[in-house]
Amino acid sequence: MNPIFSSSLATVSPQLATAVNLPRSLGAAREFEASLIASLLESLEKTFASVEDSQTAGSDNYSYLGTRALASGIAAQGGFGIAALIAPCLAAHEGKG
Repeated sequence: MNPIFSSSLATVSPQLATAVNLPRSLGAAREFEASLIASLLESLEKTFASVEDSQTAGSDNYSYLGTRALASGIAAQGGFGIAALIAPCLAAHEGKG
């Protein structure tokens, strides 16, 4: 095995953890914030996109996936701070539903 590759795996930042490794409240808060950011990005895209005469098949789906991926990435890095604000409230009520 390549020693550079194996040592780089050991130094992965905890911030890069997937939603599976996060507490449920933080994961839900980040998903909520990503959804809000995606909604904002979709509105901006529709407002500022150039008018196209014809779209290729699947371009709407590709655009949707790209917008969602960008929104998830922004939210995972802290986004607008909404997830950080609501995660403690969600944690306080976790398991009481």
